[in-house]
Amino acid sequence: MKKIQLTYLSLALALALTGCSTTKVAMYNVDALPVKKAKITDDQLKRWSHLDVLTDTIPGMSVDKAYTELLKDKEGVKVIVAIIDSGVDIEHPDLAAAVWTNPKEIAGNGIDDDNNGFIDDMHGWNFLGDITKENLEYERIVKDKSIVDEATYKKAKDIVDKKSADANKGRTQLESMMMGINSADELLKKELKKETYTIADLEAITSTDAAIVQSKEAMKQMLSYGLPVPELKEEIKKELEGYIATMNGSNLKMDYRKVVGDNPNDLTDTKYGNNNVIGPDKGEALHGTHVAGIVAQGRYNNIGGDGIASNNVEIMAVRAVPDGDEYDKDIALAIRYAVDNGAKVINGSFGKSFSPHKQWVYDAIKYAEEKDVLIVHAAGNDAKDIDVEDNFPNDSDDKITEFADNLITIGALNFEYGEKVMANFSNFGALNVDVFAPGVQIYATTPEDTYQYLAGTSMASPNVAGVAALIRSYYPKLSASQVKHILMDSGTKINSKVQVGRKKGDLKDFSTLSKSGRIVNAYTALQMAAKMSGK
Repeated sequence: MKKIQLTYLSLALALALTGCSTTKVAMYNVDALPVKKAKITDDQLKRWSHLDVLTDTIPGMSVDKAYTELLKDKEGVKVIVAIIDSGVDIEHPDLAAAVWTNPKEIAGNGIDDDNNGFIDDMHGWNFLGDITKENLEYERIVKDKSIVDEATYKKAKDIVDKKSADANKGRTQLESMMMGINSADELLKKELKKETYTIADLEAITSTDAAIVQSKEAMKQMLSYGLPVPELKEEIKKELEGYIATMNGSNLKMDYRKVVGDNPNDLTDTKYGNNNVIGPDKGEALHGTHVAGIVAQGRYNNIGGDGIASNNVEIMAVRAVPDGDEYDKDIALAIRYAVDNGAKVINGSFGKSFSPHKQWVYDAIKYAEEKDVLIVHAAGNDAKDIDVEDNFPNDSDDKITEFADNLITIGALNFEYGEKVMANFSNFGALNVDVFAPGVQIYATTPEDTYQYLAGTSMASPNVAGVAALIRSYYPKLSASQVKHILMDSGTKINSKVQVGRKKGDLKDFSTLSKSGRIVNAYTALQMAAKMSGK
C-alpha cells in the first residue's frame, strides 16, 4: 500500500511552473491523482477544507501543510477581516478572542469618540437596525418602479407574475416533500441509532427493507444539497412561508425598511443603524457567525472546527445582509465603513440578480481598491453561468471588462475529488468566477455557542478570505491586487471534466468554469507570496 501511495504522489508532484522567473513556484499537478475510494471520515469532514489533495485525496486548501511547513516559526501581523453579513455572534466562545475592538471608541458613552460618524461602534456597525427579514430586490422594484428603467421593471414584474402563478404548485410540492423528509428522517434515525447522519452513513446501510431503502435514497438526494437535515427542514419551511406570502401578496405589501427610518434610495442619508452587530435576534446571525468562524474560530483548541487564520485576524462585524435581498446602499456604506476602519480583507457572502443602485456599490469597490483592500465575494448558489446571467455585486458592468482589480469571486467545491468536485449548486463563469474553494459541509461556529455544517459559495468565500488574510499577515507589503492574483495563479489546476449543476451527465471541463481553472491552495499561495516579497 505504501508503495502505491508513493507512486501516485511522485506522479502528482511533477512540477508545473508559473509566473515570471522571480515568482516561480512548484505547483500541484493532480492529473495522475486517483479518485478517493474510501469514505471520508467524520473527523476529516469537520476540517476537510484544511486538508491536502495529494496526501488525502480530498480537495482541501492544504492549510495544515502550510502551517506545519511554512509558518511554524514565523510571526505575522494582525489583519482585520470585515464580515459583511447577517450579523455575527461576537459572544461565541470560539470567536470572542478574535473580535475586532475599535481602539478609538469608548464603549457605552453615547459619543462618536473617533468622529467616524458612528456612535459607540466598538466591534463594527449594524446597518439594518432591527430588521431581520426583507423583500427580494425584484419585489422592491415592482413596488417602486421609479428606481429602475422600464426594461428592468418589466423583467422584475415578469418574475413576480411567474412566482405568483407557480406559488400554489410550489406550496403543494414542498408540503409533500416535508412530509416525506420527516417520515424518512425518523425511520433512518432509528435504523442508524443516531440523531444526525451524513451521506456516508446512509451508504453504509445494508438493510434490504423496502421502506428503508426508499428512505435512504430519498435522504441521500436531500443531503446532496449540502445541508444537514435540520437545516434543510428549516430552509424548506422558510421557502414554504415564502410561497404562502407570494400567493396572498403579503410579501409585496410589507415595508420592512420603515423600522430603520432612512431612505434606502438616498446614499447621503447615512445616519441610521446601531452598534448591535449581532442583531436583534441572535439566531438570525447564523449565516454571519458561520462565515466568521470559517475565517477565525480557534485552531486546535479541542472545540468545534478550526479557522483558516484564527491567530492572525481580527473580525470586524458589519451587519448589512437580511433574510431577503440586501440593499445596494447598505452594501456600499458597509464596504466604506470596513475600509475606513482598517479592514484589509472584506468577505461578502451575499448576492442578487437585480441591483438598482449598482453604481453605488461599484464606487465603493473602487474606493476599497484605492485604499488597498481586498474584497472576497461568493459567486452564488443558482448553478448558473454568471458570464451570461446577472449576479451582483461584481467587478464588471458588461461581464467582460473589470473596472477594479481588488475583488475576487469564489465558486464552491465539494469534498469528493473527481467528477463531483464542483458543488452542484455553485455558479460558474470563465470570466466572472475567479477560482474555486471548499463550500460543501463546512463545519463552523453558529449562534448560542453551537457549531453546524453549512454549504454554499457563502462558505467557499470565507475559506479564501482566510487564506488571503494569512498572506496579508505574513507578507503585508503585497497589495490587494497581488494577493488576488496569487490566490488565482498559485491554485491547483484541474484539467478533467466535472459535473455541473444537478442534471446528471452534464459534464464540462473544469478549466472553463472559472478564469483561473484552479482551486485555492494555501501552501502554494504562501510560497508564491514569499517569492514575490523576496523572502
